[in-house]
Amino acid sequence: MIPKLSQALLAALLFPLNSPGNSGEPNAVPLLGGARGGFVASLADPFNPTLQPRPSLSPQRGEGPRVRGDYARTPHHSPSVATDPPLPKGEGRGEGEGSYNQPTTLALADSENNKRPARTPSKLNVLFIAADDLTATALACYGHPLVKSPHLDRLAASGVRFDRAYCQIPLCNPSRASLLTGLRPDMTGVYDLDRHFRDQRPDTVTLPQLFRQNGYTTARVGKIFHYNVPGGIGTSGLDDERSWNQVVNPKGRDLADEKLITNPTPQAAVGRALSWLRAEGRDEEQTDGMVATEAIRLLEQHRDKPFFIGVGFFRPHTPYVAPKKYFDLYPLDKVQLPAAPPDDRRDMPPVASYFTNANYGLNEQTLRQALQAYYASVSFMDAQVGRVLDALDRLNLADKTIVVFWSDHGYHLGEHLGLWQKRSLFEESARAPLIIRSPGAKGNGRACSQIVEFVDIYPTVAQLCGLKTPPYVEGRRLRPLLENPARAWNGTAFTQIVRPGDGQPFMGRTVRTDRWRYTEWDGGAKGVELYDHQKDPNEFTNLSADPGYAKTIANLRKLLSTKTRATPPAISFNRL
Repeated sequence: MIPKLSQALLAALLFPLNSPGNSGEPNAVPLLGGARGGFVASLADPFNPTLQPRPSLSPQRGEGPRVRGDYARTPHHSPSVATDPPLPKGEGRGEGEGSYNQPTTLALADSENNKRPARTPSKLNVLFIAADDLTATALACYGHPLVKSPHLDRLAASGVRFDRAYCQIPLCNPSRASLLTGLRPDMTGVYDLDRHFRDQRPDTVTLPQLFRQNGYTTARVGKIFHYNVPGGIGTSGLDDERSWNQVVNPKGRDLADEKLITNPTPQAAVGRALSWLRAEGRDEEQTDGMVATEAIRLLEQHRDKPFFIGVGFFRPHTPYVAPKKYFDLYPLDKVQLPAAPPDDRRDMPPVASYFTNANYGLNEQTLRQALQAYYASVSFMDAQVGRVLDALDRLNLADKTIVVFWSDHGYHLGEHLGLWQKRSLFEESARAPLIIRSPGAKGNGRACSQIVEFVDIYPTVAQLCGLKTPPYVEGRRLRPLLENPARAWNGTAFTQIVRPGDGQPFMGRTVRTDRWRYTEWDGGAKGVELYDHQKDPNEFTNLSADPGYAKTIANLRKLLSTKTRATPPAISFNRL
């Protein structure tokens, strides 16, 4: 733990910055390590950590509601897979808690709603749907020629599809913390898979919490805030209890079937490997099938009052598990790995790739099987989204419900001669799908090619429902683009990631403009990248060494520093 004096100095040095044109909270950021249970970990091996429980503190005055029936209602057990990291105290798999025929449902105390204003019948509802590790390039509505995603396609056809939406950090926990608080990672203090944003900002109001404070029923099923996958399925993971009146934590047969998973890289846990399973049984037996079933139940339960319902699917996060029929949609002879010039990596800084071993050392046939499994998981998840959208129509809620679909970040599927998964600052990792359908919006049914960011989601949804956004939220309201997707916007997007280094973590950060992507690693000391998207949309040619682009680089470097910091805070990181 950092001494209190160091924390104070760190907060003063690292978090006084407010972005130009945005109101903020200068000199008001709480110290690191807020009043919240959690865990700390050693950096000795950030990829195989030993987690140490931090004593869980009872909620203090003003900290939010207590839980009726705590998140850990029964003693926790060891993870069922030996390679999983141990779960923190209070996040165990209690017997009967989240079994695949009886999902855990937690009703949260309603102290946030004691001040509930009078109901307004005209309030719009919000259906907030998340996928996990879904790249925009793996959906038919985004142009993929093979993937079948008919239900997300019809959502896109009835809403606004954002073709250039970018996450703030391509890693599950920090990306979700950023999106749900409307704050960039340098403000949340979350860069890894284990820190909770309330450790840094105990009083921040999340997006669902804002709705809860304004009289909405807020409910969650599945993964909205971060869970470890698959180890955290069936628990509340790093959820935020102040955000919800009601939570449901399904756990399907995919957990029981883990021993059947194919993992061609057994040195890595299945949640980090290119691993898959052609599953037996029905959709409804899988965790994501149960998420859809419970989401439908929540819609039915709350149909007559304003609601904000978060529906978090776990797929296509690895292990790529889906019923066999979805694998059958993708014959292996139709599955092709992405092409790249043979010298693509020649001008790429080594740190630009999270893994130095291209394609994990696997042969082409195995890689195509992994890609087939990813596509199958996408189609399986899409089918579950379809079930929820069908229920919205059946309940006559579609014309009074805003639907937001997003993934926490993009995902590599072999681009750049063998990059897979996330944690890079290339387009495939930073860009992610975003679809917003707002009833009556003039732009519905159209695509938007303007650059937007995930921090824009919070103020946009709040504005659409007539709620006042907290002054520290950093994003822009997208309502003008929902009305006219082709209007002038002049958007820029900022994405960052912390690399573990050799015991000394360093920052990678990138800015995306209409034409350029400019990236720095460790303030430029470990590499610089510049890509011209007008001529090189696949980011094959790094122009940073060409003196003819010196002025462009100088301008982009200044722009990059307006929203991101060149160095990470001097705090311990775990599982970067």
